[in-house]
Parts: sequence; structure tokens; C-alpha cells
Amino acid sequence: MSFSTRIEVRVSDLDPQLHVTGAAYHQFADHSRFACVQAAGISVDELIADGFGPVNLETTIKFHRELRGGDTVDVSCAWLWGTGKTYRVEQILTRADGEVAATVTNVSGLLDLRARRLVNDPAREWAARATKPELLGFPVAS
Repeated sequence: MSFSTRIEVRVSDLDPQLHVTGAAYHQFADHSRFACVQAAGISVDELIADGFGPVNLETTIKFHRELRGGDTVDVSCAWLWGTGKTYRVEQILTRADGEVAATVTNVSGLLDLRARRLVNDPAREWAARATKPELLGFPVAS
């Protein structure tokens, strides 16, 4: 199951040439990942209370087409899990006309806030908390 959030580009997202700033693309991606986690049934407050915090280790943005003030953009989230301490979230920012404006790839981890180290199996921690694990790329329990 895929997840997407629709975001309207605001005037505050623009630079003096009326281009969406790089920081705004980061914020759009961050907002969509947070909304996806919430839609999957995970309380970030409870996650933090349990001593875990998501961390971004690397973000790559590839710009394809321009976004302008007043445009709407759909931001998808595809979670990719491996066997290590990190995972990826790939996001596509698509304009209302169907053109891809940008792609964002995040390499992330789950930090044990007490030990200040990455959790060895972040997939297990995320899946255990999700009521809709399919939104995070996990198989649906049968």
C-alpha cells in the first residue's frame, strides 16, 4: 500500500526568484514521512517516551520540474527495509499536472536515546508499534 500527502506551496516556501527553496523540499518530505508514521498508527510521543527517536542520516534531493507558489504537490512515501541499522524512505513529489517535481531519498535510523546508538533492528521496532504496518512497507499480518 502506498501513502501520499497533498501539500500546497505557500509564499513562505519561495525564494526571491519565486522558486521553491531547497529547505521547503526537505520540509515537504519530512511532513509527509511524519504523516505516514501517524497514519500507520504510531505515536511519535510514545516512541520517544519508550526511548527511541528517528534520525535522518542522509538526504538526497533530485530536482526535475519547478514548483511555484499556489501549486499543490503530492508527496509519496515508500519505506525500504534491509537487515542493518538503517533503512531508506524514497519519496516522489508530483505536481497536480502529473509531472514529477523532485525525488527525495532519506537514509534513516532509529536512535536509542539512552545509549545514543542506532538500534540494531529498526524494522522490528517500527513494525511492533504500527497498527497499519503496510503503510511502512511491511507485509499485512494474516
